Amino acid sequence: MDPILRSKAEKWLSPAFDSETRDAVQHLMDHDPAGLEDAFYKDLEFGTGGLRGVMGAGSNRINRYTIGMATQGLANYLRASFGPGHHKVAIAHDSRINSPFFARTTAEVFSANGFEVYLFDGLRPTPELSFTLRHLGCKAGVVITASHNPKEYNGYKVYWEDGGQLVPPHDRNVIEKVRQIQSVEEVKFDANEALIHSIGKVLDKAYLDRVVGLSFRQGKSNLKIVYTSLHGTGIQSIPEALQRMGFESVSIVEAQATPDGNFPTVASPNPEENSAMEMALDQAKAEGADIVLGTDPDSDRVGIGVRNPEGELVLLNGNQAGSLLVDYLLQQWKANNRLKGKEFVAKTVVTSDLISRIAASYQVPCPETLTGFKYIAELIQKEEGKRAFIGGGEESYGYLAGDFVRDKDAVISSVMLCEAAAHAAEKNSSLFERLLELYQTHGYYQEKLVSFTKKGKTGAEAIAQLMERFRNTPPTTLGGSAVVAIRDFKSSTEMNTTTGTNSPISLPGSNVMQFITADGSKITARPSGTEPKIKFYFSVVGKLETKKEFPQEQARLLSRIDSIIEELELG
Repeated sequence: MDPILRSKAEKWLSPAFDSETRDAVQHLMDHDPAGLEDAFYKDLEFGTGGLRGVMGAGSNRINRYTIGMATQGLANYLRASFGPGHHKVAIAHDSRINSPFFARTTAEVFSANGFEVYLFDGLRPTPELSFTLRHLGCKAGVVITASHNPKEYNGYKVYWEDGGQLVPPHDRNVIEKVRQIQSVEEVKFDANEALIHSIGKVLDKAYLDRVVGLSFRQGKSNLKIVYTSLHGTGIQSIPEALQRMGFESVSIVEAQATPDGNFPTVASPNPEENSAMEMALDQAKAEGADIVLGTDPDSDRVGIGVRNPEGELVLLNGNQAGSLLVDYLLQQWKANNRLKGKEFVAKTVVTSDLISRIAASYQVPCPETLTGFKYIAELIQKEEGKRAFIGGGEESYGYLAGDFVRDKDAVISSVMLCEAAAHAAEKNSSLFERLLELYQTHGYYQEKLVSFTKKGKTGAEAIAQLMERFRNTPPTTLGGSAVVAIRDFKSSTEMNTTTGTNSPISLPGSNVMQFITADGSKITARPSGTEPKIKFYFSVVGKLETKKEFPQEQARLLSRIDSIIEELELG
């Protein structure tokens, strides 16, 4: 066994750790060397969505001690940033196994460090925590969640005083403070109960009041909606928000309505996966529903299903739903004379360029950010007081309208997409019909995401090697079209392959490679910041002369993507 690894593990056998943890580590040392390596070969670090990992004993696991050390490091950094005093922090959690315990642990450590802690009295959607920070004037906040990951995972999302997740340099600075903790004995676990305050219904009302205030329409709607919370937090807010927005025909998938960290009815509680939406689709078909909504465990992502021109319920991908949301918001801002030339929408570099084309048709700029909604939140903060944020999102089913929340928000997205559907229905149309109209006007953008899971130390090494291959020997053609631009976000440079000249990319460095072809295709390679995966984002562009051509053009473009995947030899 690696002596450094053994030494690291042996520290977890000290009396500073509880007996259950010590027993688990000893078992790994005695019987599972591979498991021991995976549990200790690195320390959890802040990725795209904060700390996230499998629950269990070890420095590379989510447990009481990694949560405690993260909180102690965050507390130390907050003190260094804001000075002495009883600064406010807020804490929420989702429905996952151990989430209430980890939230309570976080509250105890903060209170022991002298912070005023506002702890939600039960599970809440992540975006409500983002809202709460600004509403209560908190310096930071934490949500215990692993978003849409499998049930074995949990996580620790950190938010700054602006309501957005940590971005550089704060994320690096916090983890540096965590690394400075030499022993778990430095973590203050003894709670100061006088500093822990329970919050709940008052914040719920304040948040939902702002959500409902986004509406552009008045009166009731008979739009038939089926909603599933996938055993997560959305059941706390989305049915009430829809009811308050005037939607009277909302049917809940009761078998998935009870919060449960085992997610018993799905293989994965991720609305991006068709299998997670099956029960909702079946119920919608039986009830003749117009639209289907499904949210992930912490309710920052939403998947939707709508009826196509043949009357069949089909699931939209994140690029399509995001495009429809931005289109509706721009329509309504224009109709209500709110476009004054000082507005913007935003998307990430891996999200469909259809959103940019839609925004340009309204003469509204659409800046791009790195992947992760925290960068859109950072942009909103920088533009505050100068330009108004209308809305935007990312292809991974996360969207936002308005700026009182600074993270992707499935509560807002659900009600606004339903409003867009009701608006279309009143014009004897539908969301799918509107999508086809956007394709006819701006070009048919077909996207596909392909992910490869590579776990553990060897998996991390394989991902690194794959990224190096793309940097050292990038493709010259893809799908029969010449690669005309290579964007390396790690070095923040874009190379024009025709001239051989480089130009800077005005975004922070990130381990992302992007290839642009002469025919407008865009292929992006990016290691996930939240899971042991490498992701490949494919976008190709076609033309849709008439709506009837859609099935044939879709098949052609998907076939084109498949051929590009084969060329890249990703297996």
